[in-house]
Amino acid sequence: MRPPDPNVTNIRRKGTSPWKIILSIIGILILIIIGFNSYATVQYGHVGLYKTFGKLNSNVLEPGIHLKAPFFQSVIQVNTQVAKAETDSSASSMDLQPVSTHVAVNYSVEKSAAFTLMNNVGGNYDNIIINPAVQEIVKEVTARYPAEDLIAKRDIVANEISDHLTARLAKYNLIVKEINIVNFKFSDAFNQSIEAKQVAQQQALKAENDLKRIQIEAKQTIAQAQAEAESLKLKKLEVTAELVQYKQIEVQEKALEKWDGHLPNVTGGATPFIDLSAFIGPGTKQVATAPAAAEEGAQR
Repeated sequence: MRPPDPNVTNIRRKGTSPWKIILSIIGILILIIIGFNSYATVQYGHVGLYKTFGKLNSNVLEPGIHLKAPFFQSVIQVNTQVAKAETDSSASSMDLQPVSTHVAVNYSVEKSAAFTLMNNVGGNYDNIIINPAVQEIVKEVTARYPAEDLIAKRDIVANEISDHLTARLAKYNLIVKEINIVNFKFSDAFNQSIEAKQVAQQQALKAENDLKRIQIEAKQTIAQAQAEAESLKLKKLEVTAELVQYKQIEVQEKALEKWDGHLPNVTGGATPFIDLSAFIGPGTKQVATAPAAAEEGAQR
């Protein structure tokens, strides 16, 4: 049997072992993984908290890149932007009408209190704090108002709920920005009664307006009648004066028609005198008066 060539054996010993290559690749991958796990990014509108072996660190991290211990340390992000929590609540009004309310709360987390909130409550503070507080306060406030006032005074009710909720959530460093009562929902029977009442009010208002219109028209008619009566009264006065004068003339004309031209003789009395000027036009020879006629008779 031919012995192995010592030169070939030396060449094989000088070559790279496959295991070394594999280990090198593994080492590089480990370094890459460690590198990627040695930092964390806090997004804009958030703050970060270190969590080491399940324990939170009170140091609050601002938005940006931060170093951390790989594998056993992480960064929890807490949203400090305005967020919305929507809650459905069932309550009763002062007049015991069932009311279903949908409330939307805009709130934010105070940055400096992120550690306290996450350490004491956790990330599910919507369901743990906000929703139960909204339901309780809505029931408390709606019980102070009749059902109709909840509709007519929606802004006042919303402000009262906001004041109570702001004070409640401030204990947990949650800042209430705005509260919107999206909807008040009542029973079908109540809605029908409200609709009937509105129809009755509209009819009453129409009747009242019609009455006012009739009263105004009546006043106008009375004023017009009074004006016409006053006008007729003035006309009557004028006509009456002319009519009296006409009657006087008419009487004198009738007397003149019956007169035979002789004056009545009255012993020892005054001579009667009839004014005929009203019947004789200008330029007409006048009838002799009583004294002249008497003198003429004496001369004859």
